[in-house]
Amino acid sequence: MTSPLVTADGLSVSFGNIPVVRDLSFSVSAGECVALVGESGSGKSVTARSLLGLAGSGSRVTATTLQVGTQNLLTATERDWRRIRGSEVGLVLQDALVSLDPLRPIGREIGDALRLHSGLSTSAARQRVIEVLGQVGMPNPEHALGQRAGELSGGLRQRALIAAALALNPPLLIADEPTTALDVTIQALILDLLADIKQRGTGILLISHDLAVVSALADRVLVMKDGAIVESGTTGTLLTQPREEYTRRLIAAVPTDKPRHTPLVPDTPAIPVTVQPREADAPAIPVTIQPREADAAARVLEARSLVKTYKAPGGRFRAVDDVSFDLAPGETLGLVGESGSGKTTVARLVLALTAADEGDVLLDGTPFSTLRERERRPLRRRIGAIYQDSLSSFDPRLSVRQILDDALDTAPEHDRSTVAELLDAVGLAPSVATARPLLLSGGQRQRVSIARALAARPDVLVCDEPVSALDVTVQAQVLDLLDRLQAERELSYLFISHDLGVVRHMSDRVAVMKDGRIVETGTATDVFGDPQHPYTAGLVRDAPRLALPSP
Repeated sequence: MTSPLVTADGLSVSFGNIPVVRDLSFSVSAGECVALVGESGSGKSVTARSLLGLAGSGSRVTATTLQVGTQNLLTATERDWRRIRGSEVGLVLQDALVSLDPLRPIGREIGDALRLHSGLSTSAARQRVIEVLGQVGMPNPEHALGQRAGELSGGLRQRALIAAALALNPPLLIADEPTTALDVTIQALILDLLADIKQRGTGILLISHDLAVVSALADRVLVMKDGAIVESGTTGTLLTQPREEYTRRLIAAVPTDKPRHTPLVPDTPAIPVTVQPREADAPAIPVTIQPREADAAARVLEARSLVKTYKAPGGRFRAVDDVSFDLAPGETLGLVGESGSGKTTVARLVLALTAADEGDVLLDGTPFSTLRERERRPLRRRIGAIYQDSLSSFDPRLSVRQILDDALDTAPEHDRSTVAELLDAVGLAPSVATARPLLLSGGQRQRVSIARALAARPDVLVCDEPVSALDVTVQAQVLDLLDRLQAERELSYLFISHDLGVVRHMSDRVAVMKDGRIVETGTATDVFGDPQHPYTAGLVRDAPRLALPSP
């Protein structure tokens, strides 16, 4: 038998006197995929980073054995680390926008690793960059060479990041949420690519909150909680016969094929919601969520024949092409489609952050998008937004308290929550108020984003990938929370997501976008159960599901 590519025995990581990883032991062999799963803050990413000397400033890493190949990582020098990173171990991080240099083109970003490690000529390195960009499904790889991260969608940025990790064909790949920002068809392509490189002998340490992705790729699964492994086993055995209650909760929280308004984690206490009666002495009224049929005459939001074009080589590119839809009070419309299909541009048009070339957006039957900004400003609080990339939507200099206080200033004076109530509503501790966004986990940042969106007491929320950064149990709690808030406040959601399982669980109706146009609409049951358009059928077919191999 060949030696493992990486071996950890008794691995512990602490920051000061605070242990974050405790006594972990595992190995990854050539051609094997080992998955680390668990909630945000369980220690998954710190474990992976410790294998590259990137655990963080002030960290203390100890172990009985910690090595990559024959290299003892406990005695590695900075020169050793520079050799290991990229050539021995490739790394795909979760947050592509932060990981890619915003000032450098993608071609140079990937090419620098080849220049430093491979000795390829300039022309050969360029060809290799084009090749690996094509492997990860980047449209027009030659054009992408000159694009910067800020010019790419979230999905395209993630593909560029994966390409950079694969450029040197390292024997070990650490993939930290490698498909988080990808739509279902590209996610399927990336999973096929990862399966192919695993078949060729590359070892993969996969970190993911998506158990459907884990079930499709991993040979073994390690379940982490509070910095320790609480359960491990082969993928088939662990997913079909979990021993620990914590593992069972992770599996139960997967939203795929769960009916609308059904709690995803019925055995887990729901995130508390503080409901303030509008009259001081009025008693709180229990909320019961019932399936509803939208009133055809009531429309809180209408989009009429929206068109948005941008300059492109040889003419104009139609990012949004004659898009129309409406939204009733208390209704959720799911908007799905591949990266670049126009979903986020539609969201920006609805929010009047981008001006439409043609068409308009109405709020309660009256103009919204065509107003001058001075006239529109008093109405803005009625449409809130939860963005895909929460970190870039915050001012990094502000604390969470300052971010939420700023948002609360736009709420009606008679109906304002406090910062503590908003944090409580999204399941965050009061101590988070003093933190800055950069110091929070991806899941915590996304919950702050949701709290900020709720601060102004909006009627409509535009949710652009609102749970993409969350682990499955927190994702499930937040989705249940959004359901409950919708019932309490009769909120309407325009719910944009690449995760068809999430969209199916949350949506009353679904609109499917392709190349800037809506190609199919209908109830969630009809669209997902009996898709009429070939494109929709392909999305449904490619959507990841828990694949349960025989134990």
